[in-house]
Amino acid sequence: MPDRIDGERCLQEGAAHRETARKIAEKYERRSNTRHWTAGPRRVVRGALALLSLVTMGIAVFFTPPDRVWLPAFLGICILLGYVVFPHRKEERRDDHIPWFDVVLMAAGAGALFWFAFRGTQPPQLYSLAGWELVVGAVGLTSLGELCRRCVGLPLTCITAAALIFAFLQSSPARVMEQIFCITGEWGGAVGLPVEVCAKYIALFFIFGAFLEKAGSSSFFTDLAVALAGRSSGGPAKVAVIASALCGMTSGSSVGNTVSTGSTTIPMMKRAGYRGEFAGAVEAAASTGGQLIPPIMGAAAFLLAEAAQVPYSDVIRRALLPALLYFAGIFVEVHLEARKGRLKGLPREEVPGVWSLIRQKGFLLLPLLLLVMLIVTQPLPLTHVVVLSILAAIAAGAVNRDDMLTPGKALDALAEGARSTLTVAVSCSMAGIVVGVIMGSGLPELIILWSSPLQEGWLLPALVVVMAVCLMLGMVVPTTANFCILSAICVPVLTQLGADPLPAYFFLFYFGIVSDLTPPVAVAASAGAEIAGSDPLRTAGNATKLAIAGFIVPYIFVLSPSVLLIDTTPLDVVQMLISSMFGVFGIAAGLVGYFLRPMNWALRLLSVLGGLSLIYPGTMTDITGIVIIVAVLSIQTIQNSRDPDSLIDP
Repeated sequence: MPDRIDGERCLQEGAAHRETARKIAEKYERRSNTRHWTAGPRRVVRGALALLSLVTMGIAVFFTPPDRVWLPAFLGICILLGYVVFPHRKEERRDDHIPWFDVVLMAAGAGALFWFAFRGTQPPQLYSLAGWELVVGAVGLTSLGELCRRCVGLPLTCITAAALIFAFLQSSPARVMEQIFCITGEWGGAVGLPVEVCAKYIALFFIFGAFLEKAGSSSFFTDLAVALAGRSSGGPAKVAVIASALCGMTSGSSVGNTVSTGSTTIPMMKRAGYRGEFAGAVEAAASTGGQLIPPIMGAAAFLLAEAAQVPYSDVIRRALLPALLYFAGIFVEVHLEARKGRLKGLPREEVPGVWSLIRQKGFLLLPLLLLVMLIVTQPLPLTHVVVLSILAAIAAGAVNRDDMLTPGKALDALAEGARSTLTVAVSCSMAGIVVGVIMGSGLPELIILWSSPLQEGWLLPALVVVMAVCLMLGMVVPTTANFCILSAICVPVLTQLGADPLPAYFFLFYFGIVSDLTPPVAVAASAGAEIAGSDPLRTAGNATKLAIAGFIVPYIFVLSPSVLLIDTTPLDVVQMLISSMFGVFGIAAGLVGYFLRPMNWALRLLSVLGGLSLIYPGTMTDITGIVIIVAVLSIQTIQNSRDPDSLIDP
């Protein structure tokens, strides 16, 4: 009887955690704010979403229609399902209800895109739109804009509307509509390259992530993190870092990852003795960084590959060292904070054995390993590789006895993958419109002309300006839209000032992601603060400090591309890895204020300077950094010998 009562209590607590997580996700992330369908209508909606995923997978493997047909049709399907999934306001809580005006907007918008898909069946040529077809285009834009407001947010809708107004003032309506709906294979337009990348690659990776989660990977990743770091000093925070990093690869959302893993790890950290604002910050920083870890990075990584015209395998290879530095910084800060506060790890009885866990559930890693192997060796197109990895995830879930992937869960995974795709597709479409207007206005050429008298010495100030713009825009628009818009404006300027194109794209990619941590908006940090019951601004400040490598490393790989493994030898890579890790430790010690003992401000500053010198590639900078860090270590050792009892701040 007591066992049964405890089991019922655990189920009730789990349900309460999930409900709390859902409410927080709806508050901070628009794509989590969905209509409430029940019973039969829910099954119909789930089936329609699953069908979109199946169609996307089928087209990726068996049939490739012309882009001028498939992309407008894909966006039209997204409009149909988008109005079914996303209500017109957050407060809408009526079950199984869709208002008449949503039906009108849905039908009109989808019909307009389907019309342009039908036009694509004709011989390829530049559209010549006139008369009623202009009205069709206007209806499609209106419906798309309203859907963007619902699932992405008002700021991107307003930015797109302002761009369209500017375009109509500069050119005829027919010409503007042609640029928006003509398939040219370029970045501009509602059905341009960003939507193509979403339909071909991003959607498949969302489906893969959904299947991996339904197969039980999230709980396995958390258990693995506990087994690896649970018993060490400050173990719960290290568990949060590792678990959030692993789960972040499959979630594709910093807020979603913060809420899903944070509902477990943040209370665990607080019980271990961490302050609420620090616990929430750890979870937010690690969850946000999940989009930086290969092999499954954020959706913008696929746009980065297309913009830089490099294979996706090249992107994940070059992203590996910066991602390691990012998480090394968080991990070291967490460790030093635990040492400073004398925080202990989890009890032995609560920590599973690593090898026993891998023997029991290690097969859940096989889909990821297969994905990495096929991407690196490139025996097949990327679309085929992802579909094979999806099948591997299904197989792994089918043999997981503790959390078996049932047909119902498989259907849920297909639906969840499609639901995530809707938001990104709309975001890519609206960003494509803005980019088309920017390119058509000649603004990039004008900026290049203005910057042509500047020399390479202006590169660093230009990077600071681009970072500020990227962070500000990233506070109000998704990473995908942020990257699309700014890459059209900023990359030409940075390359004009001496930067290599690939590091410049990575620079935008990084700051578009870490903008989820920076105050005053800081959506990921705010979600973590809500779970931790802490002040959002203090939590955001701590998260920014924890993720400091994400703000430093982008400058370094623009100024010295070798960090992205460009023009390097294996020996160079080993040297950079060793020196950079020591550099991260020095920076973390300076920020936390603890090395072997508490540090005064002079030693903290020296430690940060030494760390920066070690991270920046170069023999002289490495020697300088080593000298500084050794000096700080020596001073701390002497202080310990003179005053061994004063190791912790009073």
